[in-house]
Amino acid sequence: MRMLKSLHCLGPNVYPEVPDGGWGWVVAVAFFLVEVCTYGSIKSLGVFLQDIMDEFGESNSRVSWVISICVFIFTFTAPLSTLLSNRFGHRPVVMMGGFLISLGTITSAFTSSIKEMYITIGIVSGLGYCLTFLPTITIVTQYFSRRRALVTSASSSGEAFAVCAFAPAFTTLKGHIGWRYCLVVLGMLQASVIGCGLLLRPVIIRPKPVKEDNESDREPLSLKQLEAIYELENEQTKTSISSGVSQGSEDSGVTSLSASNGDLRTAGAEAKALMEFGVQDKEGQEQSLSTPPTPVEGELSKVEAGPLQPSRPKLLDFSVLKDSAFIWYSLFGLFATLGFFAPQLYIIELSKSRGLEPSMASYMLSVMAVAEIFGRLSIGMVLNKVCCRKTLVLLACVVLLCLVLVAFTIVWEFWGLVVCCALYGYFMGTVGSTHIPMLAEEDVVGIEKMASSAGVYVFIQSFAGLAGPPLAGTLLYNFSLFPLISEPLCKS
Repeated sequence: MRMLKSLHCLGPNVYPEVPDGGWGWVVAVAFFLVEVCTYGSIKSLGVFLQDIMDEFGESNSRVSWVISICVFIFTFTAPLSTLLSNRFGHRPVVMMGGFLISLGTITSAFTSSIKEMYITIGIVSGLGYCLTFLPTITIVTQYFSRRRALVTSASSSGEAFAVCAFAPAFTTLKGHIGWRYCLVVLGMLQASVIGCGLLLRPVIIRPKPVKEDNESDREPLSLKQLEAIYELENEQTKTSISSGVSQGSEDSGVTSLSASNGDLRTAGAEAKALMEFGVQDKEGQEQSLSTPPTPVEGELSKVEAGPLQPSRPKLLDFSVLKDSAFIWYSLFGLFATLGFFAPQLYIIELSKSRGLEPSMASYMLSVMAVAEIFGRLSIGMVLNKVCCRKTLVLLACVVLLCLVLVAFTIVWEFWGLVVCCALYGYFMGTVGSTHIPMLAEEDVVGIEKMASSAGVYVFIQSFAGLAGPPLAGTLLYNFSLFPLISEPLCKS
């Protein structure tokens, strides 16, 4: 009995309409934890960057390929995640993704070369991130309607909380147990995604049937009752006709009455047949609630061969590439993604080059994360109140973000770095939480093409995410930026 109750608790939730709460709050918490273990973990790997370089004797560029491959697999395999979710359901796909994330992170602690980390963290964990993140955010949107924007923005802040907590925690922990065992601890924490996937109960919206006519619930009349009603109607007809003026009217009344005896027998047989058909029709209606109607064999062949057969939606509809607005917006996303993960990877090394202690430098990631939370939560309220084009608001945030990145090159002291990290985190939160939903605006592609354009947009981003961190590492290695920056500080 207990096992049956537990299985019932894990089954799908059936609602007459979108619940806008209920079990959806549990799913929202699960999505928060998934954000912690996916994007939060990726952004926190910068803590181990210098340790991996020293362990394997590799350059920044080669080590950065670990993150690049991971992000590339994360975004490039998005259609695969959608296919598996539609085929097997969200729950088993997320649980499998959590297993792959944990497996890839833990095995990376026992690697002997950077190429092995390309496979463990880059491919295995990257695939797990994809199988975990996309199905979770999809099922969250199914549980909420009116509060959807608020819940998704609040739950997506899990990555910022993770960076805020993981950066100083792992910096302190690796001083006691080493970076390899820190990865083991991180992998064990990521195994909690399996439990989060177990909480993703499917939601089924089944509206309550509305009865249009209360008379449909009445019992059908018997044959004797129908005969009595028919005789009463004929008696009334006979009385009205016999009171007529002409004899012809009387003859017609008698004729109609005598003919009514034969009609009565015919009507009785018809009524009986109708009653039997009504019972069968009522049973058929009840059966149709549980099984969908199937077309007639002849009609089925016409539907299969006819020109009006609806085609299945494409996973990646590249026809949106003919839209000039989408092309320009995709170029924005392409270049923006080149730098999405680079500042988080190198801010600690930059802070060390400015004379900060390693323990203090790790707090720069925490400052970015806290500011990013406020950026994600505030941009939604701003976009709901502004009357101008929302793409202009996004453009303003991008311009301010670029100015903050330039400001990093002219600040030297601790508080200057803190201010720059806070501003960068805030504007990064505004851009990171709006650049994909902005596709639904009419001045980009519109809500009708949102599904297809989002797939192509993320597909394009995957190549930029692959090239971004290694490009930053190459610039750092070839131009020796950190030593040059720290040289004036050493001379002083």
